[in-house]
Amino acid sequence: MKALLTNYHQSPRKVRLVADLIRGKSVGAARAALLYLPKKSSPAIGKLLDSAVANASSRGSAVEDLFVKTITVNKGIVMRRARPFGRGRSGSLRKTMSIVFLELGVSAKAVKPAKARAAKKTTKKAAAAK
Repeated sequence: MKALLTNYHQSPRKVRLVADLIRGKSVGAARAALLYLPKKSSPAIGKLLDSAVANASSRGSAVEDLFVKTITVNKGIVMRRARPFGRGRSGSLRKTMSIVFLELGVSAKAVKPAKARAAKKTTKKAAAAK
């Protein structure tokens, strides 16, 4: 129920704007928000969310019960480039990349307590015995 996006070619400050928008939301609400958000990082984070949902469904979780538990954006590698400036000088350009970590959680409503499950099993056995 985790997914990782490394070396995304946009600065972490800009990606955090989108990450803060979907933190704590359900998967459906997060997908809807990312679909109509006019930011460059929206499609990339949407793909990351889909990857995390696929990981969760392969483990047996229902998509309706999932929400964005944590999403963090950290600084990745920095590409250094040179650019010509006036009077024969050159200046440096730093192109910072981002690392995005997304973790999904299961909502508390979907998780049934262990005692309730055990009680249901014993009542079914008792009903079958009668």
